[in-house]
Amino acid sequence: MIKYFFNPPQIVKKIFSDFIWETSNNQILLTFDDGPVIESTEMILDILKEHNKRGVFFCVGNNVKKNPALVKKIIEARHIIGNHTFNHSILTKLDDASISAQIDSFNYFVNDNLNHTVKYFRPPHGKFNFRIKKILKKKKLTNIMWSLLTYDYKNDFGIVRNSIDKYLKANSIIVFHDSIKSAAIIRQSLDYLFEAVDKKGFTIGEPEECLKR
Repeated sequence: MIKYFFNPPQIVKKIFSDFIWETSNNQILLTFDDGPVIESTEMILDILKEHNKRGVFFCVGNNVKKNPALVKKIIEARHIIGNHTFNHSILTKLDDASISAQIDSFNYFVNDNLNHTVKYFRPPHGKFNFRIKKILKKKKLTNIMWSLLTYDYKNDFGIVRNSIDKYLKANSIIVFHDSIKSAAIIRQSLDYLFEAVDKKGFTIGEPEECLKR
């Protein structure tokens, strides 16, 4: 089982070369995990609209089921919906059939209830292994990892600021959280990121362009 927080060793990237670890167009990709939830999703959407930015929302199936109207707003704002399993399960602890069920349950629900096809996946807690790699390939889902974890779920803006200062670079895929834990600092965190991106002369890109291979 492999778990990582920032860039893993190159050997890991080579072995899991069908995963996306960073963008391909020298731009920054914004991603948001664990939503949608009433406490933060609309706030994030408002902030992104103010700055004319788009991102990938890796949603949890249970939250999608509870808040379908929020998912519709994400889609209507031209963001991308990604699969983050149905129950935010740690897949490396499950057998193959259960892994498939976690992935398929999400995709079927989103497709059947929101008429939306899901192409991208992210494993909860960043935990993956060779079995997951094989299953995703069979399901034709692209696994999106990251190069900058902001730790915003700790609800401490100082940690977010330090993470951005230390790890922001060209081609970064950045993880924020669409969750109750991060709601109190998400506006401050995103505003700080936008300032840092501008200062470094980077650009936040359109998700589909950032994820092209």
